[in-house]
Amino acid sequence: MTPDNFESSLTTPLGRKPFRPFTVELVSGSTLEVQHPEALVVRGPVAVLFGSDGILAIFDHEGVSQVRTPQDGVSA
Repeated sequence: MTPDNFESSLTTPLGRKPFRPFTVELVSGSTLEVQHPEALVVRGPVAVLFGSDGILAIFDHEGVSQVRTPQDGVSA
């Protein structure tokens, strides 16, 4: 995923009102669930997710294959 696409793919669902949880799928096949808009911080090509299980996930644009949202199924 390109850095520009990465940032917009994550900030668009974060800004939706009302917020709806979404999924980040990594190129490894792992998934990260974004359950709250304040749980994810995006800065350029890097993001940090504070998981509900207390685990911190740091990932960048090269590690993301897609962002899945409940309204449209898949983006990016």
